[in-house]
Amino acid sequence: MNLYIYNTLTNKKEQFVPHNHGEVNMYVCGPTVYSEPHIGNARAALIGDLFYRILSELFDNVTYIRNLTDVDDKIIIESDKLGVDINRLTEDITRVYQANMLKLNMLKPTHEPKVTENIDNIIDTIQKILNNKSAYIADSHVVFDMESFSQYGSLSNKKSEDLIDGARIKPEPYKRNPKDFVLWKPSSHKSCGWDSPWGYGRPGWHIECTSMIKSIIGNDATLDIHGGGNDLIFPHHENEIAQGSCCSSSDYCNYWFHNGIVLVDKKKMSKSLGNVISVSDILEVENPIIVRIALMSAHYRQPLNWTEDTMNNSRNIYEKITSSLEIESSMTTERDDKFIDLLCDDLNTPNALQYISKQARDAKRDSRVLPKLRHNCGLLGIKSNKITIDKSLVDKIESLISLREAARKNKDYIEADRLRDLLSDMNVALSDGSDGVSWKIKH
Repeated sequence: MNLYIYNTLTNKKEQFVPHNHGEVNMYVCGPTVYSEPHIGNARAALIGDLFYRILSELFDNVTYIRNLTDVDDKIIIESDKLGVDINRLTEDITRVYQANMLKLNMLKPTHEPKVTENIDNIIDTIQKILNNKSAYIADSHVVFDMESFSQYGSLSNKKSEDLIDGARIKPEPYKRNPKDFVLWKPSSHKSCGWDSPWGYGRPGWHIECTSMIKSIIGNDATLDIHGGGNDLIFPHHENEIAQGSCCSSSDYCNYWFHNGIVLVDKKKMSKSLGNVISVSDILEVENPIIVRIALMSAHYRQPLNWTEDTMNNSRNIYEKITSSLEIESSMTTERDDKFIDLLCDDLNTPNALQYISKQARDAKRDSRVLPKLRHNCGLLGIKSNKITIDKSLVDKIESLISLREAARKNKDYIEADRLRDLLSDMNVALSDGSDGVSWKIKH
């Protein structure tokens, strides 16, 4: 079975072939931990999680890396604004992010590196780039020399000579070329700087990811898959390719995927509009698995419009699926190749959700469908928070209820009460209504 990924590098859907047979490594850009994660952060993490799940289904050895950026200008600004120590701020936000992702049933990455724990690796990577004459030192800065890398623009289709300075890149007098970008810069902030061969300072944004990747997979190894939001294609991922190519003898990465943004009622999330939806806030009022389904409701490469209809549709899907999973005769699972084919088609989650919704309906008529449904839900990270009841227990409960109803008709109220007490001891709550008796397990 083959996995196909829409590769941003080639702008076409391609069959995925790992660089090393049977072994896969994937890196997905994680959050900058200066404020609580919002649903856009959750979507980026979810796409990485889903690729990790399907890759693990197809290959024996999968390494999944998702970083935490805890060195950044935004962090310094937020720390000063709140009057909170930088380390405390980043540690608090990191805990919130990790807790949110676990609630959304994200698998833990194989590695979750932090920038602050990789400063030595970053310095080593910068030194390699300098040694290869692809960077220069000016005014206590180490700057990447754009003229040294002729392939710049391969990911974003932007040519070096046509570039307008990207966001976060300011023309500075120490740069030979306004389009050059910083690998290391001096820092006046005591709690956000480290000693280096070029003076006290801190890394630039782009070099952080490149260094963390190389420190895990090896400097001369090729990354199989790299992902992140489509706002990172330029300049961040483009600069990663330039750096990675100039510190190593290997290709930087073979496959790139990028997810679309999350809109709220067709508007981009922003503090000025007051429409930023934090993961913590929505999890206070909504089942995390329903939120997970909502995040899968649009294809990952397309924008996801977050509305009340999005949530209502996701609740309906969840109820359909879990109502079938609630009562089972066994806990067995069975691989479903048709479903896996859907996910292998560039992670087609909308079609996958339709498939398991139909499968859930079929399972109510034919219990033999249940093992495949369970396996498919596992691949999507969908789990039921309801109590799973063995079918033999259901039969026993309904038999006792029938006996109680017969006793009541015969006006044998002592026997009816005894049976009701017996059911209560089994944590079964009865409700006598005009339409008959209904029951549920007491939580």
